[in-house]
Amino acid sequence: MQSGLKKFDKWIIEFFTDQPGIDPLMGWETSTDTYSELKLEFSSKEQAIEYAKKNKIIYEVSEPKKRKIVKKSYADNFIK
Repeated sequence: MQSGLKKFDKWIIEFFTDQPGIDPLMGWETSTDTYSELKLEFSSKEQAIEYAKKNKIIYEVSEPKKRKIVKKSYADNFIK
């Protein structure tokens, strides 16, 4: 199986909540901070950083790891 590269050209700002709680009725994790439900997509790293700086958001950049792509075909299963 080969994994696709869909949406790997986007940069995302995700918000994390500091103090998640437990919902007493269902037992699920909950928070009053609705920013944790928000994901913002940008077409470049520079745009994402500029947005974070402009809106005084503390940010951390996680660079994507380089992937080694080995192209395979179905016929390769039967050659060796």
